[in-house]
Parts: sequence; C-alpha cells; structure tokens
Amino acid sequence: MKKVAWRLMPLLIVMFLVSFIDRQNVGFAKLEMVHALHMSEAAYGLGASLFFIGYLLFEIPSTLALHKYGARVWLARIMFTWGAVTILLGFTSSLPMFYVLRFMLGIAEAGFYPGVIYYLTLWFPQAYRTRVLGVFTLGSALANMLGALVGGLLLNLSGTFGLAGWQWVFIATGLPAIVLTGLVMLYLPGSIDEAKFLSAGQKARLNDMMRRDAPPNATHGNPLAALWDVRVLLFAATYMLMSTSLYGVTYWLPTLVKGFGVSSTINGLLNMIPWGLAVLLLLWLPGKLRGDRIVYKAIAAIGLLGLFCFASSALLDSNILRFGALVIGGACITLLYPCFWSLPPKFFQGARAAASIAAINSIGNLGGFFGQNLMPYVGKVTHSTVTPMLVPAACLAVLGVGGLVAVSWQRKRDLLAAADAETALQRQVAIQEDGSEDPGSSIDQLLDLHPDHLEMPHQQPGPTAR
Repeated sequence: MKKVAWRLMPLLIVMFLVSFIDRQNVGFAKLEMVHALHMSEAAYGLGASLFFIGYLLFEIPSTLALHKYGARVWLARIMFTWGAVTILLGFTSSLPMFYVLRFMLGIAEAGFYPGVIYYLTLWFPQAYRTRVLGVFTLGSALANMLGALVGGLLLNLSGTFGLAGWQWVFIATGLPAIVLTGLVMLYLPGSIDEAKFLSAGQKARLNDMMRRDAPPNATHGNPLAALWDVRVLLFAATYMLMSTSLYGVTYWLPTLVKGFGVSSTINGLLNMIPWGLAVLLLLWLPGKLRGDRIVYKAIAAIGLLGLFCFASSALLDSNILRFGALVIGGACITLLYPCFWSLPPKFFQGARAAASIAAINSIGNLGGFFGQNLMPYVGKVTHSTVTPMLVPAACLAVLGVGGLVAVSWQRKRDLLAAADAETALQRQVAIQEDGSEDPGSSIDQLLDLHPDHLEMPHQQPGPTAR
C-alpha cells in the first residue's frame, strides 16, 4: 500500500493544488478587477459563483465519463480545458464575458474532485482511506497557502508586458494545468491491472483486498438513482455547509486582511498562515481516526471549535486576536474534508459509487455559490468586512451539532450489532454442541476469518495462518 501511495498521491496532490488555486484566484483578482472593469462587489461575487452552477450541471455526467473512459484520459481532458479557460479569464473585458467564462470554468472542471475520490476508492481499502484522503486534502491546503502567496505577488506584476496584475493572476495560474495534462497521460495508471509499477503477484493481492473490502450492503444499480437517494442528499447537505464555509473564507479573507492596511504581498503572506497550519494538521490527524464513531466525534469537535473561532473573529476588536481566531478556524474547515469523504464509499459501489460521489460533490458545491454571494451580501448589509465571518460560524455550528447526533446514532448501531453478534454466537455454539455442523467451518463463516484478511503479507494461506 505504501508503494501504491507513493506512486499515485504526489501527482494527485499537485493536480488538486492546481485546481484549487484556479478556483480561489478570483479572491485576489477581485482586489483590482472590480475597479478596473467597473463592477460592484455583488456583481463580481455573482460572477465568481457561477463557476459552481456549471460545476453542478455537469458533475455527474463528467464523473460517469471518467468511470467509462478511465481516469487517465478523462482527468487529462479536465485539466487541459480548465487551464485554457482560466487563461482566457485573464483577457476578460466586460462583466458578461466574466460571467460566461466563470460558468465555462465550472463545466471544464466538473468531475475532477469526485472523479479522484472515486479513483482512490479503486486503489485503497477502507482501512486506508481516511489517511489517504487526508494526504490528498493537502492539495487544497497547500493551494490556499501557496495561492495566497502567488496571488499577492502576481498583483505586483501590474504593467509587465502591458498586462494588469489581475490579468497575471489568471494567466499564471492557468498555465500549470495545461502543463500537467501531459504528465497525467504519461504517469497516471488507469487501474490496478494497468499498473506497470506492480508485479503480477502484487496486482492479484491488491485486487483480492479490494474485493474483500467491498461492503456487503453497498448499493449498485442505476447511477442516476443517486439523485434521489436520501443518503446522498444527506451527505450533499453536509458537504454544502462545508463548501459554504471554505469558499466563503477563501474568497473573503483577502478582503478582510486588506482592511488591516497591508500591501498586496503582505496580504498574500498573511493568507498563507491558516492553510499552512492546516497542512501540518492534515499530516497528523487523519491517521489517528479509525472507526466511524471516532470520525463522527472528530467532525463534532472540529465543527464546534470552528464555530467558536469564527464567531470570536467577528466579535473581537483586536486585529491580531481576530486573525489568530481566523487561522485556527480556517484550519478546522480543511480538516473536515478527509473525515467527511471517508464515509460515502461505504454505501455505494461501481458506477453507482461514481454517480453518488459526483452528486454529493456537485450539490454540495452549491455551498461555494452561496458562500461567494453571502459573504459580500453580509458585508454590504452590515457595512463591515468582519461580520461576514459569521456565515462560516453558522455552518460549522450545524456541522458540530450534526456530528454529535451522528455519534449517538453510531453508538446505538454498535450496541445493536454487538447484541446481534452475541445472539448469533450463542446460536452457533448451540448448533456445534448438537454436532450438526463442522465447528471449524462454522466459526470461520461466523467471524469471516479468511487467512487473506490477516496482516501477514509474507505468510501463505494454510492451516497455520488459520
């Protein structure tokens, strides 16, 4: 599994980093673009958020195309088109053109994130997924950190080759996606069987692990049925709250920090700090979370801590204390992502899994639309750059309470499962005492202790392993 992780994750992290920079670059471009093209804050916020409408409409078809044509080809297509549209944004000349290009960017990028999540479920058994998703989420944290630095520096290029700073923000952040297209085609294996870096024995072992890891109650069938599956809608509502928080903060934080009276470069450096902390925590926390109840507890604790931080940032008078609260609050939002995405793959398989993950992501990403419109609206109504942070505070409050409810629900499920297992064991013992069934075979079936389930990679299955 380490060999697979080291082969796949570095490229996937870089791809996610570039995609996230291309999403949040509008927050820095706004600092000049609004004035240059004579836009209002509300009009710009609407244009920026149209990305998520295009994303919503084409998310499921794009992810199903990835399932059909393979991850390598389809992810390369996604990266090339979103890079091209991002560069075109650097030549925006009017508000309608900005609206069209942001909508097209959503169409171009649709399917990337859920496609990668689905792709990872084809390589990593459930026991590894929270850790792997934590590593993958480093891409977004690094993007927010490096994107903040790059955004601030690019704004200072205003006048270079006759281009404004906001134009450089789009052009320079769009080029890496096009460069990565070729690397994806050359380097990313489409499936376990296509992986040249694994031996035949390793492929067979990994395929066997994935077959045994498939949840017995997972849903197959019509992929489009995901759109009206209650579980999908519940996951999507949860993800929408997370997206509203994340995109609202990444969009508005440069505006808030600008109110401190700092330069564009210092603004970028300060915006790096919350996501730098998130990177450190992502390297540590997800590996500690094993078991559904622990994950639910983590969601509850992170949500309530984030609530406290963002509420405090809106109420404190000191800019230093306010920014300190925002640093911790921003890191909390990022930590929710690997916790959340470790849960949906337990309920779906095959094309239905691809469609369900896409539906969750596309509906949930409407939170980005809401966040990028709510933040400027609250700022306009309250005449403050600080009070918009109450929006992520409210979202995290709901997530924290929801986490507590999920902990209680999972505890009841665990108790019922334990009671059922005890009843089954007592029944099995009674059967064995009657001598009506082979004891060894019955116990093996009851506990599902096939030798391949044991963590003994160098031991051949046989009587000793059993």
